[in-house]
Amino acid sequence: MFRPLREVWMSVGIERIDTHEERTVKALLDSGAIGMFMSKSLAQKGGYRLIKLDQPLQVRNVDGISNSGGAITHKVEVNMFYKGHVERVWMDVCELGKMDVILGMP
Repeated sequence: MFRPLREVWMSVGIERIDTHEERTVKALLDSGAIGMFMSKSLAQKGGYRLIKLDQPLQVRNVDGISNSGGAITHKVEVNMFYKGHVERVWMDVCELGKMDVILGMP
């Protein structure tokens, strides 16, 4: 019997731009997300440099309910590594529950 995948998780490396400190995180690959996101807790614990957005972004979860963490007010810039590929990306910082990173379509 065929069972479709419900979630796709992958391990990716992320690197702070200022100190080049690297860590591996578990990321949810979400083709329905309209960007890349880092959890507030990871951003704070990891010491990532938070860049304040000009305008807060209102966030709705997949079920249409407003995100419990409120609007997105900051973003971070990181180098992301996956299987030999390196890319510098911006991630919006928001409340993600138990997830560290969501990779959507930027």
